[in-house]
Amino acid sequence: MLKLRDKIGSQWDAERFVARITANPSRPLPTREHEALFLKAGSANSPPGFRAYLAFASDIAAAGFHGPEGQALVELPSALSYLADGDVVVVDPRRAEIAVVYRKCSPFNSMLVTERCNNNCVMCSQPPRKSDDQFRVRELLEIIPLIDVNTRSLVITGGEPTLLVDDLLKIVLACRNFLPCTALLVLSNGRFFSYLSYCRALAEIKHPDLMIAVPLYSDLANQHNFIVQADGAFDQTLRGIMNLARCGHKVEIRTVIHKLNVERLAAFAQFIVRNLPYVHHVALMGLEIVGHTRANLEALWIDPGEYRDALGRAVSELRLHRIPVSIYNHPLCMLDREFWPYARQSISDWKNMFLDACAHCAVRNRCCGFFSSSMVLHSSHVRSIAFSELPPNASCFGE
Repeated sequence: MLKLRDKIGSQWDAERFVARITANPSRPLPTREHEALFLKAGSANSPPGFRAYLAFASDIAAAGFHGPEGQALVELPSALSYLADGDVVVVDPRRAEIAVVYRKCSPFNSMLVTERCNNNCVMCSQPPRKSDDQFRVRELLEIIPLIDVNTRSLVITGGEPTLLVDDLLKIVLACRNFLPCTALLVLSNGRFFSYLSYCRALAEIKHPDLMIAVPLYSDLANQHNFIVQADGAFDQTLRGIMNLARCGHKVEIRTVIHKLNVERLAAFAQFIVRNLPYVHHVALMGLEIVGHTRANLEALWIDPGEYRDALGRAVSELRLHRIPVSIYNHPLCMLDREFWPYARQSISDWKNMFLDACAHCAVRNRCCGFFSSSMVLHSSHVRSIAFSELPPNASCFGE
């Protein structure tokens, strides 16, 4: 598990700032004011002009590093030894903190745009908070131009991003302008898209590869509304999905499987087939044991091994009607082999782990593994799959 936020060994009185990391002291002068030069043992002290200078404590002690006079030298913790060229960080000098907000080598980069939400889902992994989002918007509009233009995908998440209203449109526009080849996935509860004018405003940006991922937790209004703890949410969400499709947006339906909705999983798939056949993708997701899930664990937890058949029926229903479907957050040993081609390595690398039982598994390199929070509770059906169990001369992954 990677650490994305940590304390730094230096503190001074200055505002938070964003910087892209570089190890090249010969960067052009106009770019240096947005970059932090990474100093390593054996390198010479750097030229002036960079926004900051970064070094690990051991290198500072060994080489006597110092930044140019009047420039910040940030002493990095060893937990961030993975930092590399092209990564983007936010440094808070007054709090003596650093946050890694983009990693060039990772396929799991996301941008938290708000902690506010108009739902309060019983299994929310990031419970909503009332907060001032303007500093996030300002920072994101600084971060986006620093992200590598070849980044394959980015996720916009919250909270509920549409609560930013026009500011969300500014962020999507910045992604279109600075990252035209990067697929953008916006995680939204869909309720604000019940306003057709907002869907049209988003469509007018003409982002070349934008998808809106909307959670729907049941085919029954009362069940969905209870799970999200918001009256009327089911109707608003469905109107939002229909408006998005009407304006030409790609829509993904997501559902998190737990004890409150698992019995209707197959019926839920049939509901999508009959009422939302135009969606581009359906994601069936396992439970992450953080946030509200911990508080509601007794009401929510069901061993994935116990709903294997129900999950298989839901996938089969969607597959039969040619609706693309994926299974997220489920280890391969929790699935019948015919559904392995639908399982995705979906857990962000910084919070991904495997259990001791997985050490010698034949398909570990293709398995999503577990959330780090699974140390609290995980399936009793976890097992290592032997090489002898795999069919000879045939792929188990539909390749």
